[in-house]
Amino acid sequence: MDALDLSYLAAISLTGATARACARGLPEGWRVRLQAEAPGLPAGRWVWLHAVSVGELLLAEGLIGRLRQAGQRVHLSTGTPAGLDLLGRRLPDWDAGTGLLSGGAFPLDDPAGLESFLGRPPGAFIALETELWPGLLEALHTRGIPSLVVNGRLTERSLRRGGPWLGRAASRLTKVAARDEASLEAFRRLGAPAVALGGNLKADLPPPRPLHGGWDGLRTAWAGAPVLVAGNTVEGEEDLVLEAWQAARAAAPDLRLILAPRQPRRFDAVARSFTDRGLAFRRASEPWPEAAAWRGTRVLLLDTLGELPAAYAEGTLGLVAGGWAAPGGHNPLEPVRAGVPTAIGPGFANFEDLVQPLRAAGCLDVLPADGVGAWILAELVKAPVRSAGAAALPEALAGALDRTWSLIAPLLPSG
Repeated sequence: MDALDLSYLAAISLTGATARACARGLPEGWRVRLQAEAPGLPAGRWVWLHAVSVGELLLAEGLIGRLRQAGQRVHLSTGTPAGLDLLGRRLPDWDAGTGLLSGGAFPLDDPAGLESFLGRPPGAFIALETELWPGLLEALHTRGIPSLVVNGRLTERSLRRGGPWLGRAASRLTKVAARDEASLEAFRRLGAPAVALGGNLKADLPPPRPLHGGWDGLRTAWAGAPVLVAGNTVEGEEDLVLEAWQAARAAAPDLRLILAPRQPRRFDAVARSFTDRGLAFRRASEPWPEAAAWRGTRVLLLDTLGELPAAYAEGTLGLVAGGWAAPGGHNPLEPVRAGVPTAIGPGFANFEDLVQPLRAAGCLDVLPADGVGAWILAELVKAPVRSAGAAALPEALAGALDRTWSLIAPLLPSG
């Protein structure tokens, strides 16, 4: 351990001590990490899989299946309250009755937080995307425990802002399965010693789980009506979507809307804005009525977690937001896979590896903000009221899970 390691250790130890001293006054996201507990599994005989929040947890599903099929005991951690909520609801399904899967919060990256997790350490640690924790990676490296990153994503901006601690953490990774060529090169420049192209695991996710039975009433009431499904809206984009939807209703008055904000903390604010506009809407988090109550409802606010991928199949058209009010964008694969015409905004930098092959295959349109309304009207003329079923993705996006598994399987604990 040199001066760089010691500087991180001093900083994170001070942070941890301060946080524990005033834990009651901290935001919930801090408190859940301070309360993180190790799974109590045999040393070296389990895999620690970390997915920072909701999106990464959903992304992990295919990999969880492979680990379970291989007989690996897995502890799945996440670092946000929303992630823990989803984890609690999905864990039984992901475990599939095998008893191989446990889950909980990710600890603070200081010696006190990691102590119980390293008392009986895992046989391997796998992080999704860009979870590089210097304290944990130093401890794993010292003990000779493989540390892996899958679906590794690293932007030029992150590379520039990473600093020496992030570079030191990357240098201790055993293997990175990068999701695209740009991330592969960025991880190499950061100092990761072994980087290979795994592909984007989003393209190999299992089909979404069916929606609950309450949706039957909505389906009956909205059976002959076109539906616009707008997912992952960020602040400012609800207004854009609502204005485009209301303009389109001048020509298609029966057009319904399902809108899913990206961040749970904004659900109530979006609901209030709907009320202020005088919209006839219902919230998915509230009790679901019979079909008769849905006939006068024009808008469903999808204020739940994990239902959006399946909800796209309930639509006629799909909008993937995030790229109109922010530069990164969100995953466009879900509505494309559901077989509905799909559009996104021009700010898709975080998903360029998906957008380019989808555009080339004619599966996706990229629109400026002032073009959304016209696109809705044009597509309503051509699109069936509901998709005929799941659509195949371009061949260029296939095989990510197989490639990723081939890279990490030799490094997992055996026996």
